[in-house]
Order: sequence, then C-alpha cells, then structure tokens
Amino acid sequence: MARDGWDWLRGPEPWTRRMLVGDLALGGIFAVLGLGVEELGNGSGRRMVLGAVVAVALTLLRRRLPAATLVLGSAAGAVMPGVFLVTGLLGWSAGRRIVGVGRALAAFTLAFVAAVGFSVWDQWSLQRTLLVIVFSTLMYLAMTVMPGLASRYWSQRRTLLRALQERNGQLLRERTMVEGQARLRERQRIAQDMHDSLGHQLALIAVHTGALEVDPELTDRQREAVGVLRQASVSAMHELREVVGILRDGVEAPDPVEEAQPAARGVAGIAGVVEAARGSGTDVRMTTAGQPRPLVAACDHAAYRIVQEALTNAYKHAPGAPITVELRYEDDSLVVEIANGPAAAPPAGEVVSGGQGLTGLRERARLVGGMVYAGTAEGGGFRVAGVLPYGAEPAGLVEDVADDFGQQARPHALGLQGAPPMDWAAVDRELAGRARSRTGGIALGCGIAFAAVVLLVIVIGAGVALLVGSVNNAMIDRAEFDEVQLGESETAVRERLPDGDSILTAGVDRKGPERPAGTTCLALLSSEDSPDLATDTVFRFCFKDGKLVDKQAYEVKQ
Repeated sequence: MARDGWDWLRGPEPWTRRMLVGDLALGGIFAVLGLGVEELGNGSGRRMVLGAVVAVALTLLRRRLPAATLVLGSAAGAVMPGVFLVTGLLGWSAGRRIVGVGRALAAFTLAFVAAVGFSVWDQWSLQRTLLVIVFSTLMYLAMTVMPGLASRYWSQRRTLLRALQERNGQLLRERTMVEGQARLRERQRIAQDMHDSLGHQLALIAVHTGALEVDPELTDRQREAVGVLRQASVSAMHELREVVGILRDGVEAPDPVEEAQPAARGVAGIAGVVEAARGSGTDVRMTTAGQPRPLVAACDHAAYRIVQEALTNAYKHAPGAPITVELRYEDDSLVVEIANGPAAAPPAGEVVSGGQGLTGLRERARLVGGMVYAGTAEGGGFRVAGVLPYGAEPAGLVEDVADDFGQQARPHALGLQGAPPMDWAAVDRELAGRARSRTGGIALGCGIAFAAVVLLVIVIGAGVALLVGSVNNAMIDRAEFDEVQLGESETAVRERLPDGDSILTAGVDRKGPERPAGTTCLALLSSEDSPDLATDTVFRFCFKDGKLVDKQAYEVKQ
C-alpha cells in the first residue's frame, strides 16, 4: 500500500530523490514564511500549524494534482495569509502540467472564483465588497495567472524545441542513408565501367604480348622487353581488380589466383615498389622505424598509394634525384614520408601531369581519418608525408551533409561520427518558423513581461491606496479622544470619529480592559508615535442604549 501510494503521489512524470528533496525544501520554506505572515496577523497557534501543513501538502501534491491543488490553494490562500504565498508555485505548476487549453482555462477560472469568493466571505464584516473583489482579482492575476502563462509558454517552447530536434535528427539520418545509397550506386557504376572497358583492353594487351613473347622471330632482347610489357599488363589487371573491389564493397578485393602472383597493394607491397624503382636505375632508400602494426584495409591501401604516387612524381619532376622512403610506426598512427633531393638534370621534354595526384592522395587519406602533406623540402627537394591511423574506418558519409538549419547535428545524440557539433542557437532562432514566427515569439514574451509589470504596478498602487484608507479610518490623536465626553449620544460620537473600518484595528477592541456588559465598542489607534515600537495605543469607545458609557486608552502589543 505504501508503494502504491508513493506511485500515485509521484504521478506520470519521474520523481527522483533530488526532486523530492527539492519539493520538501520548497514546502518547508513556504511553511516558515507562512508562519511569519500568520504571526504578523496575530493568528492562533492552531491556525499557524494548519497553514504550514497545507503549504507543505500543496507543494507535494502539485505534480500529481495540478488543477485540484491550484483551486484548493487559491481558496485556502484567500482565508489563510500563510498559504497565499504558495499560489505562485501552484500557478506555475498548473500552467505546465494541465493538458489542454480548455482544461487549463477551466481550472484557472474555478481557482479565480474560489479565491475571490472566499476573500469576500472572509472580509464580509468590513462591508467593502467591491474593493475586496478588485484587490483579490489583481492579486490573483499577478500571483497565479502570470506564473501560469509564463510556465505554459516556457513548457510548450521546450516541447516544440525537443520535437524539432528529434525531427531534425531523423531527417539527417534519412538524408545520410539516401546519400550513402547514392554514392554506393555511383561507385558500383564506375566499377562496372572500369571493369568492362579497362579490363577488356588490358586483357587484349596481355594476350597479344603473351603471343608476341613466344614469336620465334624476336631476338632475346626484344623477347625480354615484351615480357616486361606482359608482366606490367597482368599487374595492371590485378590492380584494376583491387580498385573495382574497393569501389564496389569498400574493402580490398581478395588475392586472385593467377599464373603470375601480383604484388601486394598495401604496406607489404611498398618494398616491391621501391625495388622496382631501384631496378630502373633510381637511387631509392627505404627505412622502417617502430614496431610494425596491422592497418585496416583502406588505410593499408592508402599507404601504398601515397608511396606509389610520390615516387611517380619524383620520376617525372626530379629525374635522377635520390629518394628516401621512410615508414614510422608511431603510437597511434603510421607516418609515411617520401622525400627527394633536387633534380640532377631538368626533365626531358614537357612533363605530362593531370594535377590530380596529390589532391587524390589528400582525399584518400581524409576518407580514412588521416592527412597528407606535400611541399618543398630543405635543399630544394620535395617532400610528401602521410599520417594514417591504425584502426580508423572510412569516414562517415555525413561530413558534408548540412541539416535543415545549415548546421550539423550532435554526433552523440544522433549516432553519427565525424560531424561537428550543432549550433543549437540556430534551432532556437528557427523554432517557430522564419522571421514571422520569431517576431511573434519575441512579441509574446515581451507582452507577458509588460502585462506582469502593469499588473504588479496596479496591485502595488491598490495596496498603497487601501493601506492609506485603512490608516485614515483607524487613527485619532489624544486631543480628539479627550474631547469626547461620557454620556454623549452614540450618533454624535460616531459622526466625529472615524468608523474604524480597517484591518489595522481588527481584534484590538477585545484586548485591554474588560468591556462593559451589553455594549458595542469602537476601537481606534493613536496617531502619535508610541515610545515602545512593539506596542500601540488604543482608544476604545463603548456604547449602550445609544449613549457613550465607557471610554478607555490602553496599550496592546503589535
């Protein structure tokens, strides 16, 4: 039963220990403030305890019963000043948690009727019903309605923002899938074209050179040259197979079983490339530093391509220059560095270059999470260096995909890697649409703030006016008290004195000396300053049978 009661009290929203402690602290603060207010109003001990209990109970129940606590708190606050302070919190909670505009309007209307009705009932003896209604209405608007409106606007804005974030994340994920599929289809198309066109041509070259190699009319030197061409064409076909496999599947193609074993197209194949360069008469030195570690297929292939492209550029732009190839296995990445000295002689003829080699290397390294640097080296040479991670997979396809607001979504929130964090301020700016909705939101917030200020000024002005009126209706000086003589008619005395209809004089006629039996009394306060700030001087006039039969001056504690 205790667990069921706790679950019912907690309601549909989660209620953590931190929230419970916070609610208990709020309830305790309101209870203490209520005790102080009741003490200022000379409330009884029972009334003070009841007000504290009601304040704590309303604070705890506001999550589970927002509408009921709003109505009950408004009614209790009208007759118990110690509970009145809780109505602001109840209005804020009800504005957030009451579902539906109609239900919220009905709850706040019923709470307004309860607050005004009980205020009129409590102050009925003062016979100032209109003033009580106006003052209660203004206080209700300032203390309950304004927090409720602000809370409802804030809650709806947060809900809309959360829905917008979720929708934006879903759109980004869908866009990523569509773009990935489009890229995959394009890669497959390119792979098919390469296989059908280049593969056919290379196969023809291999067949014709193979036939030419066994031609008995060729000399040994010619037959050796033709063999080199055939071996190059076969290696080119194997390399084409690997490229087609990568384009189709994003992974290295399996090693083919042919009569000629192809060179490895990874770090293991770099030594073969260097050896082939040496065989052509180029001075190439290769060094390896660090403990060799395996790389994923894409990074392994990228390292091979960096060395291959750098050596090709060195052949073309600096023929005869010494070249160094260095592989450094660092803690988190493989560093591939190729450097050549200045050219021993200018290139023979015009160098044919498409200008895309280094750009392609940079893109290849970027796709695997690495980088490539190319630039001049000391002494007039050229240097190409690539940094490739060991275990990085190809970069996600969402790096260049912008969301609906020109920003990137949070990678952790959306499950995306490699994307910079989204600027959620842009989402705020686009929350309700474009410029019109943004202006409307600002106008609504400014309107609420302006209305709150206006109502607060009205409430303060009405309170000051009520206080001034109460002071004028509650005070006389000593001379006026002395002028009144026993035996004068009640009518004449009341015409000369204030009517005493003030909250300042409530209950003071029952304090002091015992009143004569059967009399009705009028109690007024002295307008002169009391020597003791903790006491007030009271002038009491008692009437019986239409005449003044007793008057007393005494001190009462504030």
